[in-house]
Amino acid sequence: MTGAVLDGSPRTRANQEAFRRIVSAEPVLREVRPAGEVLPGMTRDLVLTSGAPLPWSEYVGGQREAIIGGALFEGLAADREEAIRKLDAGEIRVGACHDHDCVGSLAGIYTWSMPVFVVENAAGGNVGYCNFYEGNEPKRLNYGVYDDEVRDRLRYVNDVVAPVLDEAIRRTGGVPLRPIMRRALQMGDELHSRNTAGTLLFTHALTPALTAMAAGGDERVLEVLQALDGNDYFFLRLSMAAAKASADAARGVEGASVVTAMAFSCRGFSIRVSGLGDAWLRGPHATVQARLFEGHTEDEIAWMGGESPITETVGLGGFAQAAAFCLQRYQGGSPEVMVERNLEMYEITVGEHPHFLIPFLQYRGTPTGIDVARVLETGILPLMDIGIAGRDGGQIGAGVIRAPIECFVQASDRLAAG
Repeated sequence: MTGAVLDGSPRTRANQEAFRRIVSAEPVLREVRPAGEVLPGMTRDLVLTSGAPLPWSEYVGGQREAIIGGALFEGLAADREEAIRKLDAGEIRVGACHDHDCVGSLAGIYTWSMPVFVVENAAGGNVGYCNFYEGNEPKRLNYGVYDDEVRDRLRYVNDVVAPVLDEAIRRTGGVPLRPIMRRALQMGDELHSRNTAGTLLFTHALTPALTAMAAGGDERVLEVLQALDGNDYFFLRLSMAAAKASADAARGVEGASVVTAMAFSCRGFSIRVSGLGDAWLRGPHATVQARLFEGHTEDEIAWMGGESPITETVGLGGFAQAAAFCLQRYQGGSPEVMVERNLEMYEITVGEHPHFLIPFLQYRGTPTGIDVARVLETGILPLMDIGIAGRDGGQIGAGVIRAPIECFVQASDRLAAG
């Protein structure tokens, strides 16, 4: 177990077990299904969003707008005013993605009809889910925007992209994701803010099935291939589902201080810790360093949720920055800074991932298994790569964030209290 501290204490043994479960996970994409068919506890009147759960009245800004947009897309209300009335009255309910075994990018909206990737951890039997990437346009539902264009793209995903991919996946017999992720890390991805190689490798894995479908007369295949070709971020949702299935394998290890989820909402940042089960430890917003798109300024930056840091939880994203130097043009920094950040993360983790390797660091495994105790001992805060949302909706840039220390203090206190 490379990088693990073996002092024999109960906490160390518990952390080793949590770490083992994370790195031993074997995420396999099994199918694509509507959320209402597969998400545990999903109902037709429910809209899922990112972050630790909040009452509807607490959601503000773009995250609130995204929830309203989800209700409209699902046909739960005829217009915005009716959606708000029904949400106020509890006739449309709001839930937290993680409570239904799924993860959401930015605002993270799931409704009954939306397709989700079903990713099984073949080593443990648990399942993680993630919805689809909407496309490259700055205006997206997960960035707090809902209009006719957003609605039409979502319908296209529902009606064309998801059914074609589901059939191709079934013909393939399931797609093992860990080999794709391992290879993508060696081709310049860190599998959070860069997924170009992952998307190409995933498309390659489905090409025989898609070719057979096209030869059989399925005219939708070319459209779907064009959609994949134009969306370098498509694989992000698969890396998120794979990370969710891997991290959830470590939930509930008694006494373990290993983080199993990191997420934020419009109100703040939260973590889950293995030994504390499904409890959320909440803190203020993370600190951010952003590189904004031309024409935007820092006063536009808005928080509207995000659960893509599940990737960092299993040793990807900001914990693999040295694998993706090309990110410097997208989110700022330099190769030297990225290496320095990456090396820092080894100081707060239990071990090194045996499958996720960084060529620049002489194929050292990515730092994996964030340890609450080490965060507090070192003062080093977990680093995450994220997209930056604007107060008027849409993406306005990209950057890195650091988790707030308050979450880790709370977790340590709870663990100490038994």
